[in-house]
Amino acid sequence: MSKLFNCKIMFIGGKGGVGKSTTASAIAHLLSEEGKKVLLVSTDPAHNIGDIFHVKPKDKQLSIDTYLHLLEINPQSESKRYIEEVKSNLKGLVKATMVEEVHRQIDLASASPGADEAALFDKITSLVLEEYTSFDHIIFDTAPTGHTIRLLTLPELMNVWISGLLEKRKKVQQNYSQLLNDGEPVEDPIFEKLQSRKQKFVKVRDILLDQKKTGYAFVLNAERLPILETKKAIDMLEKQNMDVSTVFVNKVIPDHADGVFMKNRRDNERPYIQQIHEIFHKQEIIKTPLFEHDISNIGHLRKYADTLTNNFTRKNS
Repeated sequence: MSKLFNCKIMFIGGKGGVGKSTTASAIAHLLSEEGKKVLLVSTDPAHNIGDIFHVKPKDKQLSIDTYLHLLEINPQSESKRYIEEVKSNLKGLVKATMVEEVHRQIDLASASPGADEAALFDKITSLVLEEYTSFDHIIFDTAPTGHTIRLLTLPELMNVWISGLLEKRKKVQQNYSQLLNDGEPVEDPIFEKLQSRKQKFVKVRDILLDQKKTGYAFVLNAERLPILETKKAIDMLEKQNMDVSTVFVNKVIPDHADGVFMKNRRDNERPYIQQIHEIFHKQEIIKTPLFEHDISNIGHLRKYADTLTNNFTRKNS
């Protein structure tokens, strides 16, 4: 069985339409069938996991059975919640005459690029830290590749950003103490809030960088563009010290598929399969076949999950 399945936290990424949600759902179902308590989380605005299990999860966890639970995060509502929380944290920390202007600046910031990712990452951070001991596995079905990369590189960026804010805040307080308080330290609620958030990000960063706790995988099809996109994504994550352990090659034409059309498709696919083995030589490669039907019910999902344990190539590195 894949070493990925031993990780407490899993992120499943890939180009849109390659089968991320199906793969993430199959892994979750497989582990829950083994008696592991699993939380399957979708961070993709175009949620699919509810459709796969024929349920409609909201912003709260939904139990499929004793062991499997689903959660679909709504980026828009999460961003709104995040902004309201920031405003709430500032209550009593700024002058009443400045509150309206501060709120206006926060609302402007919420519309800036990256704001949704920051809010989403804050939710993921809370989930990882709060639910870590409650589940055997937390599996994230992520949005298409570019969004996933931005999301997973946020821990380091947020840590640097908050460290800068803390340093500036510290200097301001030191100057204030020397000028107005005879050098005595002054309690600073904003500094405390920033320090608390930094500690939170450091904790989750340590978990995300621990290869024994967190695993990263990409799903792709044996086609030129998904291969190129996956390689770029893996290279970018490696620069952040996030090593991708597993590549799922989905919809591989099975040998028994007959007819001239399928033969031509298989011939076209063969060099791409070889290229995948050459490019992703550091990762274990799991191949899942093209089924003659959609993965549209639990029976289909179970059949798909079985291929995950029977069709992978182990890597020595």
